Amino acid sequence: MKALNGRFGLPHPMLSITLFLIWQALSNGISGGSVVLGLALAWLLPLFTRNFWPNNPAIRRPFRFLTYIVRVVWDITVASVNVAMLVLNPTRKPRPAFVVFPLELEHPLAISTLAGTISLTPGTVSADISDDNTLLLIHVLDMDDEADLVETIKRHYERPLREIFK
Repeated sequence: MKALNGRFGLPHPMLSITLFLIWQALSNGISGGSVVLGLALAWLLPLFTRNFWPNNPAIRRPFRFLTYIVRVVWDITVASVNVAMLVLNPTRKPRPAFVVFPLELEHPLAISTLAGTISLTPGTVSADISDDNTLLLIHVLDMDDEADLVETIKRHYERPLREIFK
């Protein structure tokens, strides 16, 4: 990997691979032009933004990220159905609440990934993070049990992210 990190190399190879794969997934079919443009974007974007990444996160288990993405997509689907049922049910009113989530993650990219994941899931939004990066304030559309929500977020998202980023 050291050879790829030269002056015009790939400063963030995993980011480049991810960008290329996402570009191909979003393209309307795989063609020569989409591959060339995807490779150019996967090379140029990390190259031009490398100064914004002072500490590269050490990713221990990059393939664990794939299972994380599958978990997030599944949870988004389930949460979408739950929110739709809540909104369409005229007899049940939502019970909104703010929850303070204690963070075990330390790396800013891992914390941002967790906050983004929470915000992507319907019915929850990451509202704020404490100055010392130890607490995340989450707004929940319908709160049943705060302890159960915290444990679910830890089990589904934070623990896998701790395995991925180190």
